[in-house]
Amino acid sequence: MKKIIILAFMGLAIFAGSQKAVACTNYLITKGASVDGSTMISYAADSHVLYGELYHWPAATWANDAMLDVYEWDTGKYLGQIKQAAQTYNVVGNMNEFQLAIGETTYGGRSELIDPKAIVDYGSLIYITLQRAKNAREAIKIMAGLVEEYGYLSSGESFSIADANEVWILEMISKGPENKGAVWVARRIPDGYVSGHANQARITTFPLSNGKTSISSTEMDKIFNPEVENVYAADVISFARSKNYYKGKDENFSFSDTYAPVEFGGARFCEIRVWSMFNKVSDDMNNHWDYVKGNIHHDKKLANGDENTDSYSTNRMPLWVKPNRKVSVQDMMDFMRDHLEDTELDMSKDLGAGPYGNPYRWRPLSFKVDGKSYCNERVTATQQTGFSFVTQSRSWLPNTIGGIFWFGVDDASSTVYMPMYCSITKAPRTVERGNGAMMEWSDDAAFWAFNQVTNFAYTRYNAIHPEIAKKQKMFEDQFVMHTASVDEKAGILYAKSPYAAAEYLTHYSCSQADMVVHSWKDFYKYLFMKYMDGNVKTPQPGQQNPDVKFPGYGEKWQKRIVEDTGEKLLMPDGGGH
Repeated sequence: MKKIIILAFMGLAIFAGSQKAVACTNYLITKGASVDGSTMISYAADSHVLYGELYHWPAATWANDAMLDVYEWDTGKYLGQIKQAAQTYNVVGNMNEFQLAIGETTYGGRSELIDPKAIVDYGSLIYITLQRAKNAREAIKIMAGLVEEYGYLSSGESFSIADANEVWILEMISKGPENKGAVWVARRIPDGYVSGHANQARITTFPLSNGKTSISSTEMDKIFNPEVENVYAADVISFARSKNYYKGKDENFSFSDTYAPVEFGGARFCEIRVWSMFNKVSDDMNNHWDYVKGNIHHDKKLANGDENTDSYSTNRMPLWVKPNRKVSVQDMMDFMRDHLEDTELDMSKDLGAGPYGNPYRWRPLSFKVDGKSYCNERVTATQQTGFSFVTQSRSWLPNTIGGIFWFGVDDASSTVYMPMYCSITKAPRTVERGNGAMMEWSDDAAFWAFNQVTNFAYTRYNAIHPEIAKKQKMFEDQFVMHTASVDEKAGILYAKSPYAAAEYLTHYSCSQADMVVHSWKDFYKYLFMKYMDGNVKTPQPGQQNPDVKFPGYGEKWQKRIVEDTGEKLLMPDGGGH
């Protein structure tokens, strides 16, 4: 009997008491909302113990009795076996050869609904589906079928699912140890709109089954009808009633309010990341600023008929918004680099940023002073990212050429997104699985090359990061500019042989990734020489020694030092300078 193993790769979101998970961010862009007509999703895998590498599964055929060993992603624990598909597809990262892409964020929700006996967790669900589905609708059907047959191990999860024509959001939560399977809702993002999710369930009310645009899981054979825009588990409401989670009318049922009510962390640590993207493309987001800051409101009647006198969910953001401009792939990259700049919560402006405007805060996320609880901000770009990506699925090209998986490792703000075409037959050496690990150094691994540069930049961010951003933009702009010519060359080869096109794209993707990483290693040497010891050194032509400047801490920070130390550092008049 033939077997294949799904290994554990990405970090499950972390829980601290009742606070929400705070890992991962997804943005979703439909064809009509993008500059070039591609669909796009983005994702940041923000685990402190996740090693950034590019996963690859080659296409394969399997015997009728083949079984698949499934291991939990976050622990490596063996979960059991499921039936293998007769045919599996080529998968590069979170995208397959048919331009299908899937991302996720964990929202947690009701902890009593986790089923420890289930075989499929959220990570294996993604990658098994990518190996079996050709489009978003087929992916939803497969995902629903897998958890129904084998159970769903994980806590609440939001999934982004995109093919070359459509983008969907699916939210799912297990039914607990006594009830096999999961309850879920999937909604198609209307063309011309954008959406997002970041560790907080976002689907509230949804259209109930009308047999045409909305169907329940008892009608899954209709999911391939293009008019269908909403699909949900047949028992998503009745199960909530059986658990006394919901008492209201069916038409008022809200998935999020029932299975994952918004608390402070869900707003301030999670929804604020969705807001940050929406705010860049919409004129109406100021109306939701109070909500995403997590401010408490009172006397709110919930959808289930109960009263809640302390509510964080007043004036929730819509599930999707119509952007005021078209979104480019470079916009998507920039969305992933946000630190709440130009808001009152800009992380580079307060005392925690230090003298060099560092927009990062080391964990823990919350702390206490004099018995009162305070928080650091949790924004889209964060130091603990293992890898992130932006996908492009382009309907006007053959699948072999149309899908681009823009892949980067480490902090999204400092990474370079490198073009990995969805048909490549191997991963580049510098990002391939097994080239280094979280506690295993490899000199030619992208993860370590980027972490060296990024962590050095954290020490003097306002001086070093602008140089990183400039070099980052140079690479990414060149990649985007060259995409048309790469597509054209691949298209000529594709007309002769799809295999030849895939081999060309494999060589291109691998060579570009390896080139970036080796350039980044040299970049670190340059930055270290220039900025070591708190100085800024610039070579002087024809001279042995460089010009040296001593920028110090800056007047604003020096005033804070004096406020803190009083006269301890005061020099007498005439004491020198």
